Amino acid sequence: MIYRITYLKLLQYDIIAVLLLTSLNSAVYCQIPVDHTNNTFYPFRNPDMPIEERVSNIVSLMTLDEKIAFLSQSPGIERLGIKRMGHVEGLHGLAQGLPGGWGRRDPITTTTFPQSIGMGETWDPDIVRQAGAIEGFEARYVYQSPKYKGRGGLIIRAPNADLGRDPRWGRTEECFGEDPYLNGVMSVAMIKGLQGDDHKYWLSASLLKHFLANSNEDGRNRTSSNFDARQFYEYYSLPFHMGFVEGGAKCFMTSYNLVNGIPCTVNPLIEAVVIKQWGVDGIICTDAGGFGNLTRSQHYYENATQSGAGTVNAGVNQYLDRSFEGPVKKAIEEGLLTEKQLNEDIKGTLRVFIRLGLLDPPDRVPYTKIGKDTLETAPWNNQKNKDVVRLATQESIVLLKNTGNLLPLNKRAIKSIAMIGPRADQVVFDWYSSQAPYSVTPLAGVKNKVGAHVKVQYVLGDDVAAAVNLAKSSDVAIVCVGNNPNQDNGWKKISSPSEGREDLDRKTITLDEQEELIKQVMAANPKTIVVLISSFPYAINWTRENVPAIVHMAHSSQEEGNALADVLFGDYNPGGRLVQTWPKSLDQIPEMLDYNIRDGRTYMYFKGVPLYPFGFGLSYTTFTYSNLKTSTPSLDRDSSVNVSVDVTNSGKIAGDDVVQLYVRHINSDVSRPSEELKGFQRVTIKAGERKTVTIPLAAQRLAYWDISKNDWQVERDSIEIRMGASSADIRLKQIMVVK
Repeated sequence: MIYRITYLKLLQYDIIAVLLLTSLNSAVYCQIPVDHTNNTFYPFRNPDMPIEERVSNIVSLMTLDEKIAFLSQSPGIERLGIKRMGHVEGLHGLAQGLPGGWGRRDPITTTTFPQSIGMGETWDPDIVRQAGAIEGFEARYVYQSPKYKGRGGLIIRAPNADLGRDPRWGRTEECFGEDPYLNGVMSVAMIKGLQGDDHKYWLSASLLKHFLANSNEDGRNRTSSNFDARQFYEYYSLPFHMGFVEGGAKCFMTSYNLVNGIPCTVNPLIEAVVIKQWGVDGIICTDAGGFGNLTRSQHYYENATQSGAGTVNAGVNQYLDRSFEGPVKKAIEEGLLTEKQLNEDIKGTLRVFIRLGLLDPPDRVPYTKIGKDTLETAPWNNQKNKDVVRLATQESIVLLKNTGNLLPLNKRAIKSIAMIGPRADQVVFDWYSSQAPYSVTPLAGVKNKVGAHVKVQYVLGDDVAAAVNLAKSSDVAIVCVGNNPNQDNGWKKISSPSEGREDLDRKTITLDEQEELIKQVMAANPKTIVVLISSFPYAINWTRENVPAIVHMAHSSQEEGNALADVLFGDYNPGGRLVQTWPKSLDQIPEMLDYNIRDGRTYMYFKGVPLYPFGFGLSYTTFTYSNLKTSTPSLDRDSSVNVSVDVTNSGKIAGDDVVQLYVRHINSDVSRPSEELKGFQRVTIKAGERKTVTIPLAAQRLAYWDISKNDWQVERDSIEIRMGASSADIRLKQIMVVK
C-alpha cells in the first residue's frame, strides 16, 4: 500500500521532519528541512521532487505582490523561508571592493586576475577555468561566512561574452577578444570554473553579459547594432550560444543597445532563440537603467506600464532598476500582462536557487561548508591562489618584438636599470576589478627580481629631462606606458582621447605624449624596452619600428610586477598571443557604428596589413612545424576529424607555443571569411623536443547559418586546413573534402 505524504505544521519545534515513504517492497527515507521562519513544511522543500514541480509549488504559494517583488536583483521570500540572494560582479575576480565600490561597506579583498582581455591572451582555457573556480569558491566563502553576514551573492555577472570587434570600444578590457570561437571557448571555460564540477549543484551561477552586439559606449542606450541573420548566428551570438549549450550557463544580462531597431531589453530574440533554441531557463536580467531607457532614450514605449509588460513578456525576470514594481503591477491590472506569464518568468530565478542548493538540506550540497569555519584562512590569502594568478599573468604576456635578443635580460650582467613611465610604479585596477589583497607594481617586481646588487631607479616621466638623464646613466631602460582603465577622473572624464572605459569610447588609438616619452628615452639609451600595459590595442607605429623590445600585458593583476619581471629576466618564456587585430591607424577600419563585420573588421575581413595580426606573439625560442595530418582523408557532415602537427622547439630554451588551426572554404556556395579560427592548443615544449599536437575539428564547426532553412547547414565543400602560429603566419596547409 502506498501512503500519501502529509505536510504538517509544527508550532513548537525546530526539527528535521523524517517522512516515511512505504510501498509493498521498499522503504525510502527523505529528510526535508524546516522553514525556520514559521516552521511550516512545503512540498518544494523535498530535494527529490522534480525541479519543475518544486518551482511550480513555490509560485503557487506566493502572493501577487511577492511575485512582483521577486523580480528584483536580490530576490527572496521571507515568509516561505527563502533567503535573499543577489548578484556580484566578477569579470576577473570577485568584486567586493574598490575601485568600482562594489563592496560599499567594509570592502573585502579577493583574488584578482588580469583583465579579461589579458586572460584571453593566455589562449589557455584551463587557466581561465581555474580562475573561475577560485572566484566561485570565494563567492561562496563570502556569502556563507558568518564574518560577512550574508554579503555578496552567488550569481556572478561573468563572463562578458561580447566581442571586441573595434579597438575603440571603451570596454574592450571586459571581453576575451574579437574572434567568436576563441571567445566561446574561453567563456565555456570560465563558466565551468564558476559553476563547478558537481553533477547536480552549482558552486555559483554564471550570468553572461551583455546580450547582444554591445561594443560601442558612446550613445549605447540609443544606438542600434544592425546586421543580418548570418552575422547574428555565426558571429555576434556564437560565444553566448557556446556558453549556454556547451558551458551550461542558464543566466544572462540584456544589453543597453538596440539590435536592428529593437531594444535588446525586449528583443524577440530572447524568447525565439535564447529560450526556445538554446534552452536557457534561468535568470534574464536588464542592465542597470535598461528599463528606463525603453521610454526615455529609446522611445520604444509610451510609458513605464508598457515597459513593465514588454519586459516580462519578452522573458525578463530580474531588473537592475528599482522602479519596476509599480509599472509591472499596473500592467497586470490593465491587462497588458497576465499573472500566468509572470508566474512562468519568476520560475527562472527559482530554478537557479535550486541549482545552487539554496533550498536543499546542507548535507546534500557539496559547497555548504565553504566559509562556515571562521578560523579558516581566507582563500585569497592562500599561496595556491597567488600561484594561479602569477601563472595566469605570466601566460598573458605577449612578446611583440625582440630585436637582437635584448630579452631576456641577464641580471648578473646589469648594474643599473631605469624604470620610467606612468605605469612603472602602479597597478591600475579597472571598474570591475576585485579589490586585491596586495599588488606588485612593475618597479617592485623588478626590484624583487634583481636584488640589492642592481641599482633600480624610477622616474614618472612627466619630467622628460629627468627621464632622459636616468636612461643615459643606466644600463637598460624599461618604459612602462598604457591607458588608465579606472574612473580616477570621474565619469566620462578622460586625460587623453586615446583613453576609453565604460560609457566612453576612444577617439584615437595612438599613445600621444607617451610615445614621445619613448622616443626621448630611446634616443638616450638604445637598450630600451617598452612595456605596454593596456586594455586595448594601440597604433604604436614608431615604437614598433625603432624600439628593440616590446611586450604587452593587460592591467589589474595582483601579480603584475612579479610576472612581468619573470618574463623580462627569462624565468618565464612568454607565450601569450594577441586576441585582436591591431591596426596601424583608424583609416584601416570602418566607422564605429558599422556592425557589418564584412566591411573590414577582425582578421576575417581586415583590409590591408595590420600593425600586428590576430594570434600574434613571439617567444625567446623558435618553433618549427611539420607532418600535418588528418585522421581521415575526408570529413562527413555529421562527424569530426583530428588534425595533428608535429611542433619542434628548435631553440635553446623551453617555451610555450600556441598552435592555431584556421579553415578557409574553397568551394562554398555562400560568402565566407578569408579564414576562421576553429581550434587551438597552448603547449609547453622543451628545447630540442618535438611534440605532436592534435586538435579536433567537428564538421558542425564548419556550418553556416542557412537563412532559407533557418538552421545551421554543413555544406559539401573543399576546405583548406591552415595550421600556424598566427592568422598571418600559416606554416602548413592541407585540402580536405567535406562530403
